[in-house]
Amino acid sequence: MLAPRRPSRLALAALAFVLGAAPAGAATYLDMLGREVVLPAPPRRIVSLVPSATELIFALGGEARLVGVTDYCDFPPAARQKPSVGGMLAPSLETIATLRPDVVIATDSGNRQETFDQLRRLGIPVYLVHASRVTHVMDVAARLGDLTERQAAVVSLRARLEQRIEAVVKAVRPYRRPRVLYVLWPEPLIVPGRDAIVTELIALAGGESITAAEPSDYPRFSLEAAVARAPEVIMLARHGTGSGPLPREQWDRLGNLPAVQNGRVHAVDGNILHRYGPRIVEGLEQLARAIHPEAFP
Repeated sequence: MLAPRRPSRLALAALAFVLGAAPAGAATYLDMLGREVVLPAPPRRIVSLVPSATELIFALGGEARLVGVTDYCDFPPAARQKPSVGGMLAPSLETIATLRPDVVIATDSGNRQETFDQLRRLGIPVYLVHASRVTHVMDVAARLGDLTERQAAVVSLRARLEQRIEAVVKAVRPYRRPRVLYVLWPEPLIVPGRDAIVTELIALAGGESITAAEPSDYPRFSLEAAVARAPEVIMLARHGTGSGPLPREQWDRLGNLPAVQNGRVHAVDGNILHRYGPRIVEGLEQLARAIHPEAFP
């Protein structure tokens, strides 16, 4: 009597798919939109379409698994040595496919849904990250630590970041909170709203953003409304590595503003304030020193 044939591994995988379970040995991850991402094993080849995620993976020591990044992944400098797949809005799908990634890390606030759909049609899993609060930064770090199997590094990184954040909060606590206008872009005037991580950073730095109640993350805002709220500190974000500050002329002409009268119009580095990577604490410290110089003699 012939022994019964064992089902093939392909048949077992197909059966698991039909039953809604991951194949044996598979690695299952939950991304930040609550989607299950099932991979055959922990990913060894990762493409990052998110500069913040790229920075965090380097900070965790998982950069050996990064096989591709975007043109905007410019920190740390070693990130520029990784193969580029192009921009965030329209990365080269052909280049991504050539890199044979196990997973692509993307974001719903910088990449397009069309890109996600095309990657799925190519059979490339997509893991989505997102952060609009400082606590989310720690969450992203923990999730990327799982993806790169650098969980132990997450603990030390989180401890360092939280220690520096607490030091800033403690330093500015005794002082009154001045009204702060943060200018992401001058024309049209774009500011951080209630869903922007910059709004929380201003509060942690001891300020009160005059646009904190505005809807969404980075809405348009009228110059008249900004003037009416009489900001005591104005922050002008510069963009891009090595770029200069935003033009100050339109603000210097508004001599009735407390911020202009007291010489409190400052340039800040948008690269470290708009990205939710480990350098966000540097951005927080930069904000705190501009808002409360008296707290950092």
